[in-house]
Amino acid sequence: MTKPPGRLLPLVAALLCGAVLAQAATPSAHTVTSAAPSAEATPQQGSLTLPVTSKRGEPSSAKQPTRPVVKPPARKPPADDWNLARHGKVLYLTFDDGPQREWTPKILQVLRKHDARATFFVLGIQAAQYPELIAAERSAGHSVGNHTWDHKTLTQLPDARIRQEIGAGVKSKCLRPPTGATNAKIQAIATAYHQRQVLWDVDTKDWEKPGTARIEHAILAGARPGAIILLHDGGGNRAQTVAALDNALTKLTKLGYRYRALPC
Repeated sequence: MTKPPGRLLPLVAALLCGAVLAQAATPSAHTVTSAAPSAEATPQQGSLTLPVTSKRGEPSSAKQPTRPVVKPPARKPPADDWNLARHGKVLYLTFDDGPQREWTPKILQVLRKHDARATFFVLGIQAAQYPELIAAERSAGHSVGNHTWDHKTLTQLPDARIRQEIGAGVKSKCLRPPTGATNAKIQAIATAYHQRQVLWDVDTKDWEKPGTARIEHAILAGARPGAIILLHDGGGNRAQTVAALDNALTKLTKLGYRYRALPC
């Protein structure tokens, strides 16, 4: 067997070394490469835009507020005293569907006249349009509750939309579901937002506009210690409500009743 000439040995070694280096530089068939997702593939947060037309008799505006997306708070606030009957001859007047630029100030005027405190369950869309009325309610010592964003019947909505309606409403410790329609699922979602559901003991049906005398009679007939009375300052003409409230409070005050805001 003939040995390769001595001068060929370095050349052979160089060729073998080059082949090894080339093989190491070639990607393996099992190598997985991942690239950062493009901007188009990244979900974007958005908000639902309400139509320009307003509902429930309120005047429309050129630009309606958009429903914000709000996550449930992380911690539960301390419990408040909800044993309402223990305070004696105290009534809890509540007003739904506001604030409204004409009737809410008139309701506030009647309450001030009788040194009464009340609770306003407001719509988020209305609160966004009239924040000065929310400020006026709170500065007068009234409490403000959540009546959802846009008065949708919660029992007819999917879970995600229920969370939107509740979460986008005004910040409060109390929730009043529109029309009083509720179930265990809505109760659980409200609890996740640390909001207590508050319905009522006395429905005056003032939203039907049955006449001042009938609304007044409903308030007087339902009065008892700790009773929650349902009235409205939004959703339409509330002249009958304003007059009936003034008359009823005049009579109830003479009977020794006082009027407090709910712990919302």
